[in-house]
Amino acid sequence: MNAALMLVLVINSKGGRYYKQEINLLECLLWRNIHNIIMTMPKIIIIVFLFSYFSSSHATEYQSTEDFLFRSFSGKPPKPKLLWLTKDLKKTAAEILNHNPGFMRTRYWKTAEQSVWIINEIGKTKPITVAVIIKDKKIMLLKVLAFRESRGWEVKHDFFTNQFKQNTLASDLTLKQPIDGISGATLSVRALTKVAKLALFFDGKTY
Repeated sequence: MNAALMLVLVINSKGGRYYKQEINLLECLLWRNIHNIIMTMPKIIIIVFLFSYFSSSHATEYQSTEDFLFRSFSGKPPKPKLLWLTKDLKKTAAEILNHNPGFMRTRYWKTAEQSVWIINEIGKTKPITVAVIIKDKKIMLLKVLAFRESRGWEVKHDFFTNQFKQNTLASDLTLKQPIDGISGATLSVRALTKVAKLALFFDGKTY
């Protein structure tokens, strides 16, 4: 669970021993609850509260953009290029995303062998950062670099992202190979599928 935890450090006045207790912070939002918890602890001298948040307000970064590019191009990533969204490109991108793209241009990295696209797409309320490697109009790799939602993080695993390998874009802007969903992660699955389609579409517009 991505729950915030409160770590309580207690010093017992009798034995001078230290012990720790983890308490779900979500259950202690009211002061009376905190007071009740403290009162149940025997002979407390000092209590130190350390808060560690794993909430949706902070991104969980699995890999940095720099490291992904370094590894994708064997330590020698090319300089980024820019793809400007013309009126027609913007229209098709909006059709793929089911909403207007929130950018007028996008960066990509390309050599004679492959291209790399790093795109953000909203899951439920927050963007998911996804990297896509494309070669010969096929997806070689799709990877979640950062996840910010409270649910749906299962899409980061290989058992899901491997479905995108070798996938291509059909003329009707769908993926030729279907993608199986994940129960409880529908919006995240949808977001990654949109990114895959958009990267394939963009790649077809570069030379």
